Amino acid sequence: MSNIKKAFENGKAFIAFITCGDPDLETTAAAVHAAVENGADLIELGIPFSDPTAEGPVIQGANVRALGGGITTDKIFAFVKKLRRDVAIPMVFMTYANVVFSYGAEKFISACKDLEIDGLILPDLPFEEKEEFQPLCGQYGVDLVSLIAPTSENRVAMIAKEAEGFLYIVSSLGVTGARNEITTDLGSIIKVVRQHTNIPCAVGFGISTPVQAKKMADFSDGVIVGSAIIKLIETYGKDAPKYIGQYVKSMKDAIR
Repeated sequence: MSNIKKAFENGKAFIAFITCGDPDLETTAAAVHAAVENGADLIELGIPFSDPTAEGPVIQGANVRALGGGITTDKIFAFVKKLRRDVAIPMVFMTYANVVFSYGAEKFISACKDLEIDGLILPDLPFEEKEEFQPLCGQYGVDLVSLIAPTSENRVAMIAKEAEGFLYIVSSLGVTGARNEITTDLGSIIKVVRQHTNIPCAVGFGISTPVQAKKMADFSDGVIVGSAIIKLIETYGKDAPKYIGQYVKSMKDAIR
């Protein structure tokens, strides 16, 4: 069992997503530290991929910038090894199945264990195909985090029963990115989840304001924010970490 549960031990969790290497790894490190210092409970580190099918234009742009800057999986692994010297909170990788396959699944997942990466999120991996990675994740103590989407419907109970770490509840149909309004009946989805597991539920996709965060945290165990953070990096570049710190504090204060 990983350390992910620690993220949910002090009330509602704030989970920050940051793309590694956008615009460079020094900025990524500063952004992670700013998020942690201002209340982030778990960090999702994005490993860039050339065809990130779950991502909207903001995170797609971050992938393009990072890859254009020469980022590689090995460089990210070396970076996380250094980052772990002074970042104690749980961290997970979010990437795509092809990244893990092309690196070599066992080599990748065993590296996660060595780097104290607590979980792996693969948004393009269907639940029915998770056996590709599940045994290796179990062997190396890395939680394979499942996603539940508004379209999961009669699969919600099945996914919940086998959940590890936390359940990533996708708030809306479509790709990542800020939304003016989230209209999905997430409460009823989480109600079904609660009947089958006590694993924490965190809501992601589309959350960008403290008001939205508070609303989502009222019926879930935490909120996940990516695009709004990446937008700050897109806007401010190397100066973004101080703005990220202020933003994370405002979001964490809203869900306390």
